[in-house]
Amino acid sequence: MATSLYDIPLNTIDGQPAQLADYRGKVLLVVNVASKCGLTPQYEGLEQLYRAKHDAGLEVLGFPANDFKGQEPGSDAEIQQFCQLTYDVSFPMFSKIEVTGAQTHPLYRALIAAQPESVGEAAMRQQLVGYGIEPNPAPGVVWNFEKFLLGRDGEVIARFAPNTKPDDAGLLAAIERALAA
Repeated sequence: MATSLYDIPLNTIDGQPAQLADYRGKVLLVVNVASKCGLTPQYEGLEQLYRAKHDAGLEVLGFPANDFKGQEPGSDAEIQQFCQLTYDVSFPMFSKIEVTGAQTHPLYRALIAAQPESVGEAAMRQQLVGYGIEPNPAPGVVWNFEKFLLGRDGEVIARFAPNTKPDDAGLLAAIERALAA
């Protein structure tokens, strides 16, 4: 990779320029989120995880995306208000991006390239097919709430399927290992 994940330009949900470099030295859990998805209640677990592990060095970073069945139709301001009022989200949120297709944000292109497979992906794909939904082709992000775990060095160390809940034992163990490293 020519540039590090830290150097990719981003915008916070309130329009301020940002980069992952702003979180250098932290363990990052990067999640593509949506307000009108069956998995949206994961916001609650993500917030609990953030509050429990933030002082130890974990940052949960939310990236709204409207890529899957139009489940994030709102503006950044509407998304921010929904997250704060419904789930009391205090972890950093970013401006809405695309995580699939030709317009995939450079951050997600780099994350996917670094970790092409996610833990639990096959079961999630089967679940989507069961709902009559054609899953996004591998190695792309499967659905809302896919999770990329980055170590303190900014390298992707794990990727978890969307149906991996924030209190999943495997996810928590990976976060603990990353925090201890």
